[in-house]
Amino acid sequence: MRVSVVIPAFNEERLIAETLRQVRAASEAFTRRGWATELIVCDNSSTDRTAELAQTAGATVVFEPVNQIARARNCGAAAASGDWLVFVDADSHPSIELLSEVAEQIESGHCLAGGSTVRMGRIFGGTALVVGLWNALSRWKRLLAGSFIFCETRVFRKIGGFSHELFAGEELDLSVRLQQVARETGREIVILHRHPLVTSARKVRLYRLHEHLRFLFRAAFDRKGTLGSREACYTWYDGRR
Repeated sequence: MRVSVVIPAFNEERLIAETLRQVRAASEAFTRRGWATELIVCDNSSTDRTAELAQTAGATVVFEPVNQIARARNCGAAAASGDWLVFVDADSHPSIELLSEVAEQIESGHCLAGGSTVRMGRIFGGTALVVGLWNALSRWKRLLAGSFIFCETRVFRKIGGFSHELFAGEELDLSVRLQQVARETGREIVILHRHPLVTSARKVRLYRLHEHLRFLFRAAFDRKGTLGSREACYTWYDGRR
């Protein structure tokens, strides 16, 4: 068995080294089983030292010139040689316990993809309530949080990976298409919850409440136009860190 961990990264020089250290430590869950692992960072047209720091940390670095999360993840996946893909955001830290659960799901043979509930490293205002609601919805509807997704490589490639038409919400689109495959094959999509992924709350810290509400309002009334616009999804792309 071989597992490829793919990390999309845009101007992440402040976080990438620690994220790679954490991922390597957690990947011991695979090593203990005798599985091979590879760590791939997709430099998504960064203007800082992201690529240099990733190379120094021993990751394989690939480059995606179009600044779009979906393309960055797909670029990393295209370079991967693993039987399974694990996508981790550059501001997120999976634990060895979480990756052990991923390994158990892979070994079961019943799972074709999955994700995890999330826990913010710091809590701002009503963040805990929002995260709690998302975690409940994720488990109920089997929706994958983009910060942590694992998927059988063959299935991921068969359905075409993440949609290049979306600048945000691409993980929800992927979830729907994976659910269709699950229904057709009798396999499962799982949302792990015993050891939530620790992820950054920087979007809450860096952007005001009215900016988040404005985005949600626009997406509710014009989903395609909003999620298909880099300008509308600026909190992912303006480089604020």
